[in-house]
Amino acid sequence: MRHDQNTALEVRTSAAAVAAPMLLVPFALLAALVVGRWAPLHDLDRSVSDRWHDIAHANPGWVDALTWMTHLLSPTAWRLAVLGLVIWLARRGARPVAFWATITMIAGGVLGAVLKLLVSRHRPEFLEPVAQASGYAFPSGHALNAALGATVFLLVLLPMTRGRPLARAALWTGAIVLPLVTALTRVGLGVHWLSDVVAGLFLGVAVAVATAAAFSRRGVPEPVSG
Repeated sequence: MRHDQNTALEVRTSAAAVAAPMLLVPFALLAALVVGRWAPLHDLDRSVSDRWHDIAHANPGWVDALTWMTHLLSPTAWRLAVLGLVIWLARRGARPVAFWATITMIAGGVLGAVLKLLVSRHRPEFLEPVAQASGYAFPSGHALNAALGATVFLLVLLPMTRGRPLARAALWTGAIVLPLVTALTRVGLGVHWLSDVVAGLFLGVAVAVATAAAFSRRGVPEPVSG
């Protein structure tokens, strides 16, 4: 492996510039439907939440597993993981990419917090909840930060997997599965609606791709290749 200061991030500027708006479209649609209190979406959210709540109540072990996973994949855990990545990048001399990863996590976190306040959607309520969470619901901070962090790792590490199909497949699998598992834990514990976590996933990926496109225009290099 060697430093590569002559190539752009794995996702090319043009592709990222197209992908970011495409990812923002479903998020914006969900946000509009939530704010507009569209009945079919509300009914779907309630149906899914009620079903998962019944499953959780009937399976205490399932609740324990979901609780463990939701803590393991919390926003704080993702931020610490990316911090470790940033330190590794900085030590390898890839400071522009380290800066991009830092700004991306901060921007996504701030955007999610602001949107929660703007939308002010209440979380699901049950007579006998299996878990509690504070703050507003939309978008899910857990899902957003999981998608954000996973995409950062994917964009940074993907160049290292050239010519290594198994490693590339494992990286893609982790980047997809971990955010989905994170989202599942939030709905399964009854602290988020389905549309909250779906919106968080789309927004997290969109923010990471958008910042990658913006930084690529400034010539941000790949950190490593292999």
